[in-house]
Amino acid sequence: MQGVGSNQTVNGLAWNCYDRLMTYGTRTLPDGTPSYDREMLAPELAESWQIASDGMSCTFKLRRDATFHDGRPVTAGDVKWSFDRSVSVGGFPTFQMSAGSLEKRDQFVALDDHTFRVDFIRKDKLLMFNLAVVVPFVINSELARKHATDSDPWALAWLKQNEAGGGAYKVESWKPGSETILTRFDAWKSGPLPKIRRIVARDVPSPGTRRAMLERGDADLSTGFPPKDFDQMIREGKVKVTGVPIPNALWYLALDTAKPPFDNVTLRQAIAWAVPYEEIQAGAFFGRAKPMHGGPGPAEQPVWPQPFPYRTDIDKAKALMAQAGFSGGLDTTLSLDVGTATVGEPTAILIQESLARIGVRVTIDKIPGANWRTTLNKKELPLVLNRFSGWLDYPEYYFYWNLHGNNSIFNISSYKNPAMDRLIDRARFTEDKAEYVKAVTDFITLCMQEVPIVPLNQPIHDVATQKGVGGYQFWFHREPDFRQFTKS
Repeated sequence: MQGVGSNQTVNGLAWNCYDRLMTYGTRTLPDGTPSYDREMLAPELAESWQIASDGMSCTFKLRRDATFHDGRPVTAGDVKWSFDRSVSVGGFPTFQMSAGSLEKRDQFVALDDHTFRVDFIRKDKLLMFNLAVVVPFVINSELARKHATDSDPWALAWLKQNEAGGGAYKVESWKPGSETILTRFDAWKSGPLPKIRRIVARDVPSPGTRRAMLERGDADLSTGFPPKDFDQMIREGKVKVTGVPIPNALWYLALDTAKPPFDNVTLRQAIAWAVPYEEIQAGAFFGRAKPMHGGPGPAEQPVWPQPFPYRTDIDKAKALMAQAGFSGGLDTTLSLDVGTATVGEPTAILIQESLARIGVRVTIDKIPGANWRTTLNKKELPLVLNRFSGWLDYPEYYFYWNLHGNNSIFNISSYKNPAMDRLIDRARFTEDKAEYVKAVTDFITLCMQEVPIVPLNQPIHDVATQKGVGGYQFWFHREPDFRQFTKS
């Protein structure tokens, strides 16, 4: 269930099959869609919590009736082992925990079987909210340790193939690449018992096959269709489509700022003026995304994402090319993940055609999805078409992951600017609201000026369901929370 990486399927299984200390409350979006509430925490495994008077620790009281799927009671020792594991295994879990200043095992203290404390190493406004995302889930440590070895003390290998949780659902069977069946855990105590007793999740790679299954009633829910299909389904009205702009998410063009030629700020600005934003919106996304171009200029609100001031202006782009010393043009490569080719390939082709108008000759490099993250981490790609979404809906969280000089895991632009780092850190840790607003608007404005990334749009997460299926709720991880669903 949790290795050192992350993917959507694993996130969904972890969310439904494991508990966390806390979850998020709910709110209703303007269009009526139920959604998580980024500002409200709600009890899950912990029935209550109290932050210390000095603001440097939080003590959680665990439910006394909570058990794991094998019937063993959940204890604070399990919580500590699970948190220790997350900050120790490296990779994505450890980076995610660090984003909320959860960094050391000695921060986590089991006071007794039902009392657990987190000690803060600094005041970080993201810390409490970071405890309610997917990663810090609670594992049956007694069961996991039976499968640990000297070389694998955290049972990484076993937990990749097996589930050891106490969440609302348990894994009945798993056929990799084919089918996963979840059944309700009737002894679950961390929330209202789900209405749906059994979930059958089938892996059907072909969007056409999945759409046919949905429209003839053989599937209750599906997602991941091309935007063109969602656009058609909305107009045809055979099934219900719910679309929510993904918070803290962007499709963007990343430029390698560490090496020539894109270490040149003026050249990066030229590229930003040459991108065919409107054509990408219409021809690749069919309107199923929020535009992020043509904004007013310097940021005035601490809101992310927000439109950059660039729009398609070939004359301005040509002038900047000459100013940057590239009046004769240049040759480069634009890389994309084959797994995103449905929208990524037409977007890349449109960018290729438009950049050719200013003398930038682009070769498109399609990288297999299995190699994508490894290739990005080598930091050798000059131009990259990428999508990133941050679980915590705060501008400083997005910028910490993508544009902070000390963070290499998602900073694929290799952007390092001490001024940017100071602004991000100030926004993360200040308790002064005015200072926070200034820090955020300043780092967004700096990004607009230095253009380590060119935002294209904010993706919309579309989900199609049968009209008799209710209870869908949008979550930051974008996976279905089966605990909420109903079916008539």
